[in-house]
Amino acid sequence: MLRIKKAAAVLLVFLLTGCGAIQEEAPKTENIITSMEAEPELSYEVPASSANIFVNQLGYIKESTKVAVFCGKELPEEFQVIRKDTGEVVFTGCLENKGYDDGSKEYNSYGDFSGVCEAGVYYIEAPLVGRSYSFTIEDGLYERIFKEACKQYYYNRCGMTLTKQYANEVAHNACHTGKAVLKEDESVSLDVSGGWHQDEKGSKKVDRAAKSIGVMLLSYELYGDSFTDEMGIPESGNGVPDLLDEIKYEIEWLLKMQDKETGAVYSGVGIYEKNGGEGIYVEPAGQVSALAFAAALSKFSYLYQEYDEDYAAKCLEAAERAWQCADSEQGDKETEEWRFAAATELYRATGKQSVHKYVTRYLSGEAYGENMSDMVFWGCVTYICTRQSVKLELCEEIAGIFMQRAEEIAQEAAGSLFLAGGGNGQKNNQELLQNMMYLTTVDHMITNHEYDSVIENHLHYFLGRNEKAISYIDNAGERNYRTIDESMGIMKQFDANSKLVFMLSEIVGEHYH
Repeated sequence: MLRIKKAAAVLLVFLLTGCGAIQEEAPKTENIITSMEAEPELSYEVPASSANIFVNQLGYIKESTKVAVFCGKELPEEFQVIRKDTGEVVFTGCLENKGYDDGSKEYNSYGDFSGVCEAGVYYIEAPLVGRSYSFTIEDGLYERIFKEACKQYYYNRCGMTLTKQYANEVAHNACHTGKAVLKEDESVSLDVSGGWHQDEKGSKKVDRAAKSIGVMLLSYELYGDSFTDEMGIPESGNGVPDLLDEIKYEIEWLLKMQDKETGAVYSGVGIYEKNGGEGIYVEPAGQVSALAFAAALSKFSYLYQEYDEDYAAKCLEAAERAWQCADSEQGDKETEEWRFAAATELYRATGKQSVHKYVTRYLSGEAYGENMSDMVFWGCVTYICTRQSVKLELCEEIAGIFMQRAEEIAQEAAGSLFLAGGGNGQKNNQELLQNMMYLTTVDHMITNHEYDSVIENHLHYFLGRNEKAISYIDNAGERNYRTIDESMGIMKQFDANSKLVFMLSEIVGEHYH
């Protein structure tokens, strides 16, 4: 493993944007919901017709590295790339790095066909192992899948009609527009419509919403040029990047979840059966929800002030009220992780030393860098990027942790047959997405071309170049990627999809901007 020297960590800190600087100031009928699942049960089987040639089943852009993986009891010396519409052999290549795996009792090898650059639909064929699934070579492929990942949140908007113009086959009339009641006191009703569905019932939790907002806003900070105002939502063309428009829709719901008198934040909205119909209840306020709210709204405020200073100020004021409402005494692990994330965002937005002390207290604790949660990762990146006065030694420590973890991820991927860190049984997609957040962040800091390749290889893995020949992004089998399947791939998982957006923002930014 590459040893990270202190000097390298210091250099990384100063490559960041500001660490150590002083400061910077329709008819409302209910319809079936097509939604992201909370905890989907995924059961992937290898298609019976699958060959032992594994490719990205969506495809490759023209000027990119294109590698297929070959597995079998015996492997040939050569393979051919064939154009699907004509049957023409357009490329003949040699297999490389043939090795034997004692576990599978198979030979493994690679076929590089990067020289095939003409747009079209192709497949790979070789003696002894058969034929691969077909794939497309075309520029713009990754932009389209990126756009679709971003648009999943529009598809899951609650409380408004989604028209066919923007939502196509998942269009539906406004849902969950009625008043909700407090779970503790059903005599009190509230308007908590709006926001994003997080599961098939339409439930909405504040901390889950805040976590996805944080991940996507971080991707916007690092790769803002990847996010356009042309994503195909009603707000497109208004001069504001559509990702911010989409997140603002969720922010509007979060603001409804705050008690106007106390600043407390209700934990979420649940759907339940009532008298043969459907009821909506609001879950009690809590410390985690207040801190998650403060983290999300202060981060949004900081980034949105460029487009609407008044609205950004409103969000920051709400975030500060939620922060003040939260108990300042130390709580459990999750509470302290959220407090840290909220404190980093509020400190960046306000410069208040009373908030900074919570940041330094957390970073001075033990082992925060081990198995870093989304909230801690979020807070660490914000702290080393802030233009407020910071403790440089803490920034150096964070930078060193990030760089060492990135190197470990890259080396693990390099040692994998499919050039990605897929674990036993390929059941660690959430872990892989988290790993790509580390690599994407460090790659932004130091521009490491090796990391670019590792990130793109993970996209190939998610899109079918894996042992089970499954497209984990849309749960596709033997077909080209064209539209989002109704089954439960990464895009349909609320928590995972935001990390997919993060990863794709780097890939799109690298290739197209």
